Amino acid sequence: MKKIAILGSTGSIGTQTLEIVRTNGDLEVVALAAGNNIDLLEQQIREFRPKLAAVWKEERAAELKSRLGDMNVRVVYGMDGLLEVAAVPESEILVTAIVGMIGIRPTIEAIRAGKDIALANKETLVTAGHIIMPLAKECGVSILPVDSEHSAIFQSFQGGQRKALHKILLTASGGPFRGKKREELENIQVEDALKHPNWEMGRKITIDSSTMVNKGLEVIEAKWLFGVTVDQIQVVVQPQSIIHSMVEYEDGAVIAQLGTPDMKLPIQYALYYPERRYLPGDRLDFGTLSQITFEKPDMETFYGLKLAFEAGRRGGSLPTVLNAANEFAVAMFLDRKIKYLQIPEIIQACMEAHKNIPDPTVEEILKTEQETYEFIKNRW
Repeated sequence: MKKIAILGSTGSIGTQTLEIVRTNGDLEVVALAAGNNIDLLEQQIREFRPKLAAVWKEERAAELKSRLGDMNVRVVYGMDGLLEVAAVPESEILVTAIVGMIGIRPTIEAIRAGKDIALANKETLVTAGHIIMPLAKECGVSILPVDSEHSAIFQSFQGGQRKALHKILLTASGGPFRGKKREELENIQVEDALKHPNWEMGRKITIDSSTMVNKGLEVIEAKWLFGVTVDQIQVVVQPQSIIHSMVEYEDGAVIAQLGTPDMKLPIQYALYYPERRYLPGDRLDFGTLSQITFEKPDMETFYGLKLAFEAGRRGGSLPTVLNAANEFAVAMFLDRKIKYLQIPEIIQACMEAHKNIPDPTVEEILKTEQETYEFIKNRW
């Protein structure tokens, strides 16, 4: 029986992780953490019966504790609560499915406690990869990617020698606005940007996919996960989302992972690695699959991707600025406070105004995040 803890259990990745627990009889949930959706969290606790649960706000924790008076579960809150869930002694692996830089400290806490990490929180590596990866190596724990693209790269590496890698081919669907030019995006509304053609995701990551900033964040994440330079990563638009990513070796061989667009596959692979086991769901039918096509990304129209490559090359605290500026700008767009095309404009302005810190500590990373937020508040 493998024991797991989940940060972000009420979100898209968290709920799909719990679907995998339901399907398999040898996973036990020992701790859950969520933001403020205590209705769903209460349902999860009653079904999976963890001994520990965390929410963000103290008053929501008090309400949840009152609701669960008939159950043997301890309810905690805030960052201290997340840290406790991350390092709960009974767990073997932590699924980090929360969104944002809030995931950095719990991930570090879990690594120090000897937990393997099923990583779905890309901000952790984007902003603190220089801290996380050496620490994981020092503590002897595995960082197992849950993003479909990074899982595909990880799976493709099982068929070849890592030292013989030439480059990573990171695929992108192109999002709902693939093929459009900047002038066609002037009047894009929130509802338009939330219509992803292939994937069911949370609101923030769906907007990120439409701007292709998400793919840029994945480039930086891949840099740290696989120990490569940014220039060894090539983004390839693959609109059908059938090829999830590829690796090219020095001899020219390309190994790819293909499958239907289903996040449960990378989640289950991370939880059971290196074992593969049956997963219910659709399968690729090559008899009816008419074509798989490829395009170059348009980094002039979707220049948030170009900014991410720049941040990844320069490193230091600049990826934190990229991430924080994007996070804040996307929230403003979702609240209808800015226009769609202002998202990359805000990111660029923040990056240009920032004085880069070469090797930032966690405290400097979090300070940079707040300074970026303040910069945006004062200008927009």
